[in-house]
This record gives sequence, structure tokens and C-alpha cells, in this order.
Amino acid sequence: MTQTLVAGQPAPDFTLLREDGSAVTLQALRGGRVVLFTYGADGTPSCTNEIMEFQALLPAFQAAGVTVLGLSKDGVEKHRKFAAKQGLGMALLSDKDGHVMEDWGAYGEKIFFGKQVVGVLRTTFLIEADGTLGAIWRVEKVKGHAAEVLAAVKG
Repeated sequence: MTQTLVAGQPAPDFTLLREDGSAVTLQALRGGRVVLFTYGADGTPSCTNEIMEFQALLPAFQAAGVTVLGLSKDGVEKHRKFAAKQGLGMALLSDKDGHVMEDWGAYGEKIFFGKQVVGVLRTTFLIEADGTLGAIWRVEKVKGHAAEVLAAVKG
């Protein structure tokens, strides 16, 4: 069941596989800040643009001590091929069954090309070093979003 998370509450923990097949557990990243962004699918135009904007700013996020994670329902193999093709330096996490995105309120009903559908709700979360949610963005426009998140991270 999809829930609504709010800034200030603890971020729900998860363990998911990344594109290289290793596991990423949110709890293990405590002590550092994390940006987690959800997107529809590897290789689609808007999602690729969003991922590449985060990739372009990855050195600035890393300099600020922030780990950047992308999350979609794509499988590990699709993530691996996409990451290799695009030269990505960030982890792409696989949530094949969508349970994590549901737990995070990033999967549900939306309007897509004028039709009501159920799918990924493009959302970005800033998780603070103590494991609480620092900020949540419901992304309407991909262009410039990664820079907006970076500006918030830098405070």
C-alpha cells in the first residue's frame, strides 16, 4: 500500500540490488546523507535526462558528502547495461516488485499522457545522516531538478 512520507520522519529501510549485483542497504549508509530519486525506466527520454543531470552533478554531490542513488523497477541486468552505456558513476537500484517505491509513496495513480494509470511517481528524497527524511520533491519537470536538489543539499 502506498503511503505518504513527510520530512522529519525516519526513512524506511531497504536492501536492494544495484546494477553490479551487490546489495545496498539504506541503514548501512547512515552517517552520510543520501539522495534517492525514483524514475520510470532506463533508456526512456525523460528518465535518461534526469539520470544524466544527476550524473553531471555527481562530483558536486560527492564533494558535499552525499551518496546519489537512482531507483526503478528495472532489473539488475537492464541497469547494468544502461549504466555501462551511459558511463554512470552512481548506483541504480532494482525494485522489481515495486514494494520499496510503494513504501516510500513513489508508486501509485498518476496522469500519463492524459490517462489515469498506476506507475512510478517521479520523486526525490534527501535522507539526512541520522536516517530521517530532510526533504521530498515530487518532480513535475526533470530539467534543472538535479541542480535544485544540489542547491538544497548545499543549504
